[in-house]
Amino acid sequence: MTEPIRVLLADDQELLRGSLRLLVDSTPGLVAVGEAGTGARAVELARAERPDVVLMDVRMPGMDGIEATRRICAEPSGARVLILTTFDLDEYVYAGLRAGASGFLLKNTPPADLLAAIRVIAAGEGLLAPSVTRRLIAEFARTTADRPRPGPSLDGLTAREREVLTLVARGLSNLEIAASLHVSTATVKTHIGHLLAKLGARDRAQLVIAAYEGGLVSTSRTRP
Repeated sequence: MTEPIRVLLADDQELLRGSLRLLVDSTPGLVAVGEAGTGARAVELARAERPDVVLMDVRMPGMDGIEATRRICAEPSGARVLILTTFDLDEYVYAGLRAGASGFLLKNTPPADLLAAIRVIAAGEGLLAPSVTRRLIAEFARTTADRPRPGPSLDGLTAREREVLTLVARGLSNLEIAASLHVSTATVKTHIGHLLAKLGARDRAQLVIAAYEGGLVSTSRTRP
């Protein structure tokens, strides 16, 4: 029998945590293993409970969700962080991905989509809501306009891997990439696996960051 996906809930609003716990615990294949009202508590529980996925708020008292994400992702437990954000927190998206978050969703995401996102993150994929992706790109352009960031070296990538990475950064799915390059989805998955290994990326979301920081993709060429 497949083990349930273990989910840790981190948000300073007790009512929201309770609602999320009810949603998770009432869903087959998922189980809530703890609740944290602060970033520091989230880090403690992540170490103790070893969740598969952490649902993380950004604004919490004391240690915020970005720093908590950084510490959790630095642990060897393999826990993945899915940050729930609101439109007024867009400035944190880029920082969250750099801290190691595997994805972002808006807090008004329908319950069914949130549950699907938890499964996607647990399976090792990165996930970004389309509107968050657009804001991530805008934030990248703003923060690097005056202070360019040193990007990862892409010298070790093959020409085909560069093509795949470019399309990943533009938001295409594996199926769309396969159609664009006239290859099978299995081949695309193989290329993405190689990219993850070569660039030291945790998941798809981290590949997007690598593509921008490495200068492979510019903000003006990303599809809306």
